[in-house]
Amino acid sequence: MRKILLASVATMGVTLAMTGGAKAQPVKPVAPGTLVVHFNGYFQFQLGDMGSSYNNITTSAGTYKLNPVSTIGDFRLYPGFDAQTVDGLDYGVATDIRTSYSNASVGQNGKTTLTSTSTTTAKTSGGKTVYTTTTTTTNTSQSGLYVKRAYGYIGTPDYGFVRFGQTDSAFTLLQAGVIEAFGDGGQWTLEGGQVVMFPTSASPGQSNQFIYADQTPVYATDKVVYISPAFAGFSGVVGYEPNSDGLKEGYNSCASATSTCASLSASPTAGDIGTRRKNTVDFGGQYLDSLDGVKVKASADYLTGSPVSYDGPVPTTASALTHGYDNLQVWQAGAQATFAGLTLGANLKGGQVEDGYAFKPKGGRDALAYILGASYVIDQYVVGASYFNSQTSGAYFPGSKGIAHTLSEYGLAVGANYVVSPNLSLFTQYMYGHRHQPGAPTTTLITPAGNTQVQGISLGATLKW
Repeated sequence: MRKILLASVATMGVTLAMTGGAKAQPVKPVAPGTLVVHFNGYFQFQLGDMGSSYNNITTSAGTYKLNPVSTIGDFRLYPGFDAQTVDGLDYGVATDIRTSYSNASVGQNGKTTLTSTSTTTAKTSGGKTVYTTTTTTTNTSQSGLYVKRAYGYIGTPDYGFVRFGQTDSAFTLLQAGVIEAFGDGGQWTLEGGQVVMFPTSASPGQSNQFIYADQTPVYATDKVVYISPAFAGFSGVVGYEPNSDGLKEGYNSCASATSTCASLSASPTAGDIGTRRKNTVDFGGQYLDSLDGVKVKASADYLTGSPVSYDGPVPTTASALTHGYDNLQVWQAGAQATFAGLTLGANLKGGQVEDGYAFKPKGGRDALAYILGASYVIDQYVVGASYFNSQTSGAYFPGSKGIAHTLSEYGLAVGANYVVSPNLSLFTQYMYGHRHQPGAPTTTLITPAGNTQVQGISLGATLKW
């Protein structure tokens, strides 16, 4: 029983990201000439108490207040299949379907509301009566489910695997030293986790802290990835992404070159610049070994990509567009070791990047971040903690007035789990985070500007099948 529970706990973090998400081989090996369909899933719920610099906001219209007690939940489905030809070629499909976010309402997630009003007015012009009709349509559509990952794979353990679709690549698959398998399993980057209860303007990285590679801007894009077999413990991954869109994103309305097109490479629209990218490549290698009961994993990876070029008029006001953006160039190195239920890890990332894996304005400082973490499994219990510290250019760009050159952020997470069974875990988690950049603009009346903090504690349950 202990071995079953330990295996369940060890894979908890992977399961929260996606069943089998960190592997290219089948989730369960299948016999030659057979195909096995799987329909795994995951549900998590949390009740939490939180406070932040943005819980009470006074505007010209009055004061808004957040209830410190809140709930958050997430539901995911992982349908797919694994198969093998009679000659030993593995292939299959894996998907990650999730519940979506929406604005505040009264229990209407997934509901579509269509309201239409029409007004007809009459007036006389040149002796004739002219009727003018004005129609106002409000269409509020909230999608209940959406696809986060969807990819196919083909290959063999001897020659490696090729993935194609909306999937993880080297920078995510090979990330080592980021310990997340405790508490809710994701801490500062978990979509649907405790961090979602915090106001984003108060959260370090605004819930997209780049020290975590397992986040949407990196893995939820359409790409081709090759995963090599292992030789003496060493293996590698390389991926290519022509643009930063998903499977069918950017193909709904592209009659000619415009902002709505997936393969956009240059644009006069400011909103296309600084986040959308082209020709992204990432690659890396890792080493896995087990010696005298100690399991070791170490990796080093690199990611690079170009921003969509700005091809419009010179801005009349100071902005990052005036100077342009550097190419995305990010490196990481990490290591972790597990012995007798104790896992220790560390990861370091840096380069030309902003939080959310956005492009850095030219003239801004390079980013640098580190994270330290540990978890310990004993019988049916898990305890863990992690701490990260990060510096980026944040809101600064050359020409901005009164803004410090560095945005400093740090975050602490501490959690404990009681693993009732391989499919059920009860947990508690505490998180504290801080953001500081003197002079940085804010969207609300916070004093001092650019200095925020957030903390919260939650109780929850994770069920998976």
